[in-house]
Amino acid sequence: MIQMAATPTDDRPYSLELAPGEQATFGRGSTGAPVDLALDDPAVSRLAGAVVAVGDYWLLSNLSTSKTYVVENPEGGGEFVKVPPGRMGAPIPFEFSRVTLPAVDGTVSFLVFAPQHVHVPPGSVDGGAATQVAYPLDQNAKYFRILVALCEPRLRDPSTPRIPTIPEIIERLSGLGLSRTAIGFHIGYLAEKKLHVKTPQDGEGKADWQRHALVSLALKFDLVTSDHLALLPVPKR
Repeated sequence: MIQMAATPTDDRPYSLELAPGEQATFGRGSTGAPVDLALDDPAVSRLAGAVVAVGDYWLLSNLSTSKTYVVENPEGGGEFVKVPPGRMGAPIPFEFSRVTLPAVDGTVSFLVFAPQHVHVPPGSVDGGAATQVAYPLDQNAKYFRILVALCEPRLRDPSTPRIPTIPEIIERLSGLGLSRTAIGFHIGYLAEKKLHVKTPQDGEGKADWQRHALVSLALKFDLVTSDHLALLPVPKR
């Protein structure tokens, strides 16, 4: 399963999910030729391209006749892939990607998450099926630093019930330049795609259930430990 999402804003947080074998088109669209993910810019083709989910990775087709698309890894060290005009089925290796298209005033983009990468642990038995990691977290990713920031109060004082709010996380990770919407997007990604926390059955605590559930699970299984506090900036005194 992969997830496509236009760059989130307060009034447009929508996303699409694709199971292996499914396809979604993107572009400006038109009345007679709608697309699955609309990119509202006159420089974008009506049918600009398509994304196909394939197992634990995905393919990008550039249906433009003149424009090169760039797929970058926002969490990495500047890695990117160019997909030239007319290129069909280009395999994209990144777990978290930003697809960028030329626009009239700069660029337009959307995000693609492919969270079901298979990880083979060291020492697996030859001849058997590879063991998958239950919670495949990338400790170099921004979402992991957000998770560490959520767990920080409990790591420093196990008796405290306090869970940082989104404004507190923005301040704690101010060097990353994350907005409220971006942090909410990463928290949702952690909850739904990485740690698979379950929505509460009752009506209590729904406003912040994801943050509490993420902290509880991360600390329960040592996904975040006191060693990871080194990933955070030195606390202000």
